[in-house]
Amino acid sequence: MASSNTDPVIIVEGLTARYGEVTILEDVSFEVYRGERFMILGGSGCGKSTLLKHMIGLIKPHAGRVVINGIDITRADEETLHRVRSRIGVLFQADALFGSMSLAENVALPLAEYTDLPPELIREIVRMKLGLVGLAGYDNHVPAELSGGMRKRAGLARAMALDPMFLFFDEPWAGLDPVTAAELDILIRSLNEGIGTTMVFVTQELASIFSLGQRVIMLHKDARGIIARGTPQELRETSADPRVNHFFNRQAD
Repeated sequence: MASSNTDPVIIVEGLTARYGEVTILEDVSFEVYRGERFMILGGSGCGKSTLLKHMIGLIKPHAGRVVINGIDITRADEETLHRVRSRIGVLFQADALFGSMSLAENVALPLAEYTDLPPELIREIVRMKLGLVGLAGYDNHVPAELSGGMRKRAGLARAMALDPMFLFFDEPWAGLDPVTAAELDILIRSLNEGIGTTMVFVTQELASIFSLGQRVIMLHKDARGIIARGTPQELRETSADPRVNHFFNRQAD
């Protein structure tokens, strides 16, 4: 069930994204509400990850704007953008952990960058975050000593280090077997329901779309934008668009 909160905390308005002369997305608009699990769907090359990068301020749009918690990050100065990013956690497709550092050191990085907390308090927060994702006692392990699923959870612990208002996920299930992916779904859902963090996912994984998605938009590369929006069930069961049907039935388009 989608969030009942009708006040959007993320607004994407008229966003156009280009790489050089190539337009990837054109005039894309949507809103994300507080506490919901919102998904950006679509096949490869449709601009999902490009859209996410614009939403977290890594790329400025050719046109349009992105408003995060009332702040237009497309026009914000560096100090304001830095402050907004401190409220955002990101779990990329690759866990992006530093292989030469322990899990504790990896999770501590955002705390060292964005806060002036004393080392002993940072260590305590790190232990708490690792425990929250089921990795208590793994503080001194390096990523190479962990399974793929454990590395994803460690990346999630780091993304949550600053108690962010927003968590963004870019294909977090990539490379995971179905059982491990389902376990990650359960963890993500419990965190969302327990803490109320607003979550935005980029994915094409059907199992997780139906397990976690409350409201979705679907992009298509030929349309250079949104071709459908609603709940996953609505898109699967009622859409008359063959491109949507192809996606949910895993047919080539």
